[in-house]
Amino acid sequence: MESLPIPRLRLRVTATAETLIRAGHPWLFADSVRAANRPGRLGELAVLFDRHDKFLALGLFDPESPIRVRVLHTGKPATIDPAWWQGRLKQTLARREGLFDAQTNGYRCINGESDGWPGLVLDRYDRTFVLKLYTVAWLPRLDEVVGCIRAALHPPRLVLRLSRNIQALAKERFCRDDGELLFGEKPDGPVTFLESGLRFEADVRQGQKTGFFLDQRENRRCVESLARGRDVLNAFSFSGGFSLYAARGGAKSVTDLDLSAHALAGARRNFALNQAVPGVAACRHDCVRADAFAWLAAKPARKFDLIVLDPPSLAKREAERARAIGAYRQLNADGLRWLAPGGVLVAASCSAHVSTEEFFGAVRQAARANGRPFAEWQTTSHAPDHPATFPEAQYLKAIYLRLG
Repeated sequence: MESLPIPRLRLRVTATAETLIRAGHPWLFADSVRAANRPGRLGELAVLFDRHDKFLALGLFDPESPIRVRVLHTGKPATIDPAWWQGRLKQTLARREGLFDAQTNGYRCINGESDGWPGLVLDRYDRTFVLKLYTVAWLPRLDEVVGCIRAALHPPRLVLRLSRNIQALAKERFCRDDGELLFGEKPDGPVTFLESGLRFEADVRQGQKTGFFLDQRENRRCVESLARGRDVLNAFSFSGGFSLYAARGGAKSVTDLDLSAHALAGARRNFALNQAVPGVAACRHDCVRADAFAWLAAKPARKFDLIVLDPPSLAKREAERARAIGAYRQLNADGLRWLAPGGVLVAASCSAHVSTEEFFGAVRQAARANGRPFAEWQTTSHAPDHPATFPEAQYLKAIYLRLG
């Protein structure tokens, strides 16, 4: 006897969730599901209905995540088939048209929820593309997604990266590993790419994020424009991105400060890659391996004319928000003590749980407590290839202060 087809998963949501989804929020949390016609399977399409049993949205279902559904489509009912996926990717890539010339071949192609691909990121590093997943709900349709990417972009190489919290499940259920090569030749080590004409390494198989912090590109360009004739300190320097831009911009010296010997070694290699650039070749490049918080808290041994403070996230969850705000205030207060008269402070935060207003407020408080007059030059947020269309996605912010 033939088995009956499984009915489409239908979920009714709370009034609050209905309002949020209609306003464009891409997540449905588990406690916002009022009723379901059956248990859902990982990665299947769920149809969401409002209180009046009318169509609300379609999304990817994850029975084990607090985010029960990641919304793909709202409005009128739609058929999610290969043509739909191809159309969605075409729209996403069209948003990047005209953003980059031949001097930049490292950038974000898909930015998760804000591009309509919840929990999925695609970055390009020249001929290497990196697909990063933040939810296992994509894994049942990974082949379909990869086929779509190949058809649209023809990448020579595609690497799979997995968020730390899904790696065990991805291995157990789908035999997928973080850093796995999906197709193309295996890279011998870090790959190189161009950003604004500078060459950088990206460790696409084991490095942080997808191998590099592409989201700070515009701030790096700003630092370059401010660096001429200055001694620059790049705290939490990672692989020296801000430093390399500052050197090309005419800095007298740049100092990379980071706890990781691996990161500092990457910074040295990035400087070596760019020795043909006159400013880079002429600039003194120093590396200091130390805990940046402790190093900055000590009595200043010298003064710098331009200081970049770009720490990792200080609030991984909402419960850490208040402590993080205080830590940002103290960090910037310490950094300002190392700043010479007329110097510039560039303070950045990637903590989504600390709002833009809270972070800028902490930096301004630190500047006022320093006692010297200061002028606020500018504030910045997300790069154009990293759009942020809902509150939880708005993590990146930076403020530029010039001290008297």
